[in-house]
Amino acid sequence: MIIKDGDDDRLDKAFMALADPVRRAIVARLSGGPRTVNDLAEPFDISKQAVSKHIAVLESAGLVTRSRDAQRRPVHLDAAHLEEMTAWIDRYRTIHEQQFRRLDSLLANMKEEPDE
Repeated sequence: MIIKDGDDDRLDKAFMALADPVRRAIVARLSGGPRTVNDLAEPFDISKQAVSKHIAVLESAGLVTRSRDAQRRPVHLDAAHLEEMTAWIDRYRTIHEQQFRRLDSLLANMKEEPDE
């Protein structure tokens, strides 16, 4: 059994939310600034209700927030949570880059050694 702390659970929810192409497209559109559900639904061939459900999943994952502006309820990207995800990915990317550099160095040294 795997026991997860709160950060792992947040990452799991965020990555699961982004597993869907419609939700990734919504996040991409929100990177340009807040938008209403109507704005977000525009390019998709799905109902506004379906888009609202996708937004609810993103909101539950902590990737977006909603505010109230008179009659409008704009959806905002939570850049801080995306930054947490990026930091998590970067940590592992850095580890792998270091491993590749060591492998490159080993291979370069092997080429320099004369065959016996």
